[in-house]
Amino acid sequence: MPTSSIPQNTDFTRDVLGRYVCNGLDEALASSDPGLNPSARPFDVIVVGGGSFGPILAQHLLYVDQARSRRTLVLDAGRLVLTEHVQNLPILGLTVPGPISVDPGVARAEVWGMPWRTDVPRGFPGLAYCLGGRSVYFGGWSPQLLPSETPAVWPAGLLADLNGPLPGGGDGYFRQASEQIGTTTTNDFIFGELHTALRAQLRQGIDANTVTDAIPLAQLPLHLDDVPNAQQDLFKLEAPLAVQAQPPHAGFFPFNKFSSLPLLIESSRAAQFETGGDDTRKRLMVVPDCHVTRLITDGSGPIRRVTAVETNRGVVQVPEEAVVVLALGTIENGRIALVSLPGLPGVERIGANLMAHLRSNLTIRLPRAAIAGLDPGVNELQASALFVKGRHAHTDGLFGHFHLQITAAGLNKPSTDSEAELFKKIPDVDTIAAFRHANDDKIVLTIRGIGEMRPNNPATLVKLAGETDEFGIPRAFVSINPGVEDGILWNAMDTAADQVALIFANGLPYEVLSGSAFQPVAANQPASAVLAFPNRRDGLGTTHHEAGTLAMGDDPDTSVTNANARFHRVPNLYVAGPSLFPTVGSPNPMLTGTALARRLADNLAAPFIAQAGFTSLFDGASLQGWRMSTIRNQPGRDDPGHFVVTNGALVSVPGSDIGLLWHAQPTPPDYLLKLEWRRWQEDANSGVFLRFPDPESRNYDNSAFVAVDFGLEVQIDQLASPDGLPIHKTAAIYGLQGPNNPNALPVNAIGEWNAFEIQVQGQNYAVTLNGVPVTAFTFVPGSDAAHPDRGMPSTNAVPRFIGFQTHTRRVAFRNIQLRPL
Repeated sequence: MPTSSIPQNTDFTRDVLGRYVCNGLDEALASSDPGLNPSARPFDVIVVGGGSFGPILAQHLLYVDQARSRRTLVLDAGRLVLTEHVQNLPILGLTVPGPISVDPGVARAEVWGMPWRTDVPRGFPGLAYCLGGRSVYFGGWSPQLLPSETPAVWPAGLLADLNGPLPGGGDGYFRQASEQIGTTTTNDFIFGELHTALRAQLRQGIDANTVTDAIPLAQLPLHLDDVPNAQQDLFKLEAPLAVQAQPPHAGFFPFNKFSSLPLLIESSRAAQFETGGDDTRKRLMVVPDCHVTRLITDGSGPIRRVTAVETNRGVVQVPEEAVVVLALGTIENGRIALVSLPGLPGVERIGANLMAHLRSNLTIRLPRAAIAGLDPGVNELQASALFVKGRHAHTDGLFGHFHLQITAAGLNKPSTDSEAELFKKIPDVDTIAAFRHANDDKIVLTIRGIGEMRPNNPATLVKLAGETDEFGIPRAFVSINPGVEDGILWNAMDTAADQVALIFANGLPYEVLSGSAFQPVAANQPASAVLAFPNRRDGLGTTHHEAGTLAMGDDPDTSVTNANARFHRVPNLYVAGPSLFPTVGSPNPMLTGTALARRLADNLAAPFIAQAGFTSLFDGASLQGWRMSTIRNQPGRDDPGHFVVTNGALVSVPGSDIGLLWHAQPTPPDYLLKLEWRRWQEDANSGVFLRFPDPESRNYDNSAFVAVDFGLEVQIDQLASPDGLPIHKTAAIYGLQGPNNPNALPVNAIGEWNAFEIQVQGQNYAVTLNGVPVTAFTFVPGSDAAHPDRGMPSTNAVPRFIGFQTHTRRVAFRNIQLRPL
């Protein structure tokens, strides 16, 4: 059934938002089908997942694509349910349900489902099947990874980009992500006498080394801007919350609590407005209720390419020059990779680096008198959010990291009227119930500990289960088993929580929430006296912070993806989200995942800038400055093919005879030409033509042969068709000189980019392939008796040109630049 072109009515609403933001898969496929519209072109980037990180990638890609040359398709199994974070809306009663081990087969709390199976005690809450995913529910705590949380297993180039500055002088991606989600600004919605007094008391305790494993404040970075020098250590205790309570610029509304959903809505509408509703030109389309079941690849070899995305609503073909980005949750990303890439070298590492977080909750109730400096006249409901970073030294010389998220409320008993205020002020919606115990002389305070698990635990992994899902695809099976060091860190973290509780109790008796009742604790006694560590700990599947199943690294033998978030052995398959993390650290993955998504978008849309002294011959967006050869008087062989601009590259589309795309600007007499080329099949055939005259100047029926007869060609053909001779192989001066060592050319794998440097000086031709000199040739003018002016330098009287051939299969060219010699 085709998608309705107008908003539909339900029993209660008109679906304006859904129709204005989303498209059906039928509409997306039609927009890319040249059989329906000759101007249609395929999608360049297909994002599998519209939850927490897919929208961040898609939105950033839309805005940084200066050439406006890329089309992005976002596919998600969920529907559009909300428009922003649930805490930015009136109280709807939409909460995160408790963990389960087996999904009941129907959505819980409207959108929650649990697609995998597990032996983890207490199970998982699962996934939020809606656009924006779990980001519309997340607590907002978004600290940045410390350098000690990103050890050498993280690629050095990646860390340099994350921490910044970037090579061009821009902010690093951690800083960019912090600004986007709102953690660089003070928490203007959390302030007041209670917050100020708690913060001062906590700092005094930290400075006195009361918390054994707390990192000294002087050793921590400051995540906030515009803090006076004298207060910087104090403000390091401020909660790094992804909330903007003030607008970033005059005339703008603040984001409030961050989620990825407003970014997706905004960018979808921007794409609609810039095309006037023409779907064939729309650079972003969002297809909800479209469950991706597997990726189809081109075979079972050691290097593969994704050729199609299989969904419950149909198959999306992946053009040769397009890329696919897995942006599902960590576990589902791993499952799709396992289902789609059986037998791929290194497949055993997919899912093997699963990590989660250790989490504990300690809720205490304090007498108001415990908080020194608190004005007794203040009685309005107030909230506070504070943050303590910890690091425990293990006996093997490694560190384990944790942090404490401290939330407090009090000074007035919550009522029906104040419940909405409390709902918006308490960062973690799953802890709100505890704060209903506050009143005018009692303060309720929750200390939530979050600790990292060590990577590469063989007992913690994602694998394929024997059970299949509703689409007949194997489900994931998830095991999480903490190691010895994980248990030691968990104890250290819970000890730190007890020590922080005593700082706030300030030598007075206090109470600890155990079960549904508060238990009294004597002055200066730890909370563990009434609530043992194991009894305050959450299940390992409950944190929503899974990471690492497709971990990045420089070495294909020890990692799944490279520093650019691309599968080592699948050149057109990328990843977004925490499944990329080599280690997890203690922070919520939102900040790092956002940073990596922005970096990936920049890499996919990076505009080419010619080197100093060079002139760029291709703008990455259009065929401006280029002309296609023509054919006449050749019935049945009258199509020279053509070139299309896709994903910042010129891509050849062969016809029924050879063709030539040539640059209409004459070359200098001598020059250095640099470019990159890529093939997708072993039998791909093309070439770079040099020093030929205007193809239309010689009255040829097929003007491409002017370049063949009067110019010279640097060949691209690994099969050396038709006879396998070196003079017909890649980097040869075609028909004249083969490359050195033709059976060991440094050609990159199919799907990878290769670099040519072609020097043309006098009658000397030199070809460098991927940095290796491979061909040198001296042409003798007049040696071609049939074409005595072949290969002559360009002059004003007879200008000469460069061009690319259409021959066999598609070949792409990009980053084309030329420098006179």
